[in-house]
Amino acid sequence: MSPNLNQHRASELIKQLRDRNIVVLGDVMLDEFIWGDVSRISPEAPVPVVDIRRESTHLGGAANVLANLLALGANACVIGVIGQDFAGERIRSSVREKSALQTDDLLIADDSRPTTIKTRIIAHNQMVVRADREHRGAVNGDTEGRIIAAVKSALKVAHA
Repeated sequence: MSPNLNQHRASELIKQLRDRNIVVLGDVMLDEFIWGDVSRISPEAPVPVVDIRRESTHLGGAANVLANLLALGANACVIGVIGQDFAGERIRSSVREKSALQTDDLLIADDSRPTTIKTRIIAHNQMVVRADREHRGAVNGDTEGRIIAAVKSALKVAHA
């Protein structure tokens, strides 16, 4: 039976993270947000026209899990597939900057697929639409082998 999670127990667990190396494996993506205002409907179709006010990008998917673990004080790295594109390089440089455990071989670049980007358009604090740029098919054998090798290597120093 595990102890109940209360504020004291949560604090203990977070303190323990500081001494742990954690490997995150999953779908790495870039989350893009576009904020704006809607003041009219398009004459082409019954959809809102968003006047863009600001934009931002953040680590998404497994890379967001990495960012959250690092914010809690853990040592962590992420393993996943990115494309050979601007978004992939942006993810690579961001995780390398944030994590001392992150090495270039843990993000596997695959030139046959784009880096996954999830774009959310938000107007008046409500999401209007989300547009996904991704390839949902399985990775090829070479990429799969590189992922397995990266996991085996990272797990040598991992606690979780």
